[in-house]
Amino acid sequence: MKEIKILGTDCPKCKRTTALVEEVIKETGIAAHVEKVEDIMEIMKYNILSTPAVVIDEEVAIKGRVPSKSELKELFSN
Repeated sequence: MKEIKILGTDCPKCKRTTALVEEVIKETGIAAHVEKVEDIMEIMKYNILSTPAVVIDEEVAIKGRVPSKSELKELFSN
């Protein structure tokens, strides 16, 4: 099971990223636990300067932008 964290405050880009991640998980049937991290101190532990960011199994995969669905599918399949 993949551990996916979405780092970011409650901004529109962060909300869009969360929605995309959830859509891709439903469409692909990937077993994953999704966690939304909004605490700034927790986000800083990942050395993220701009949000949103997507962390997969404790590795930062995307930061500072909203990913595409195809990009997420590729990342989750690895």
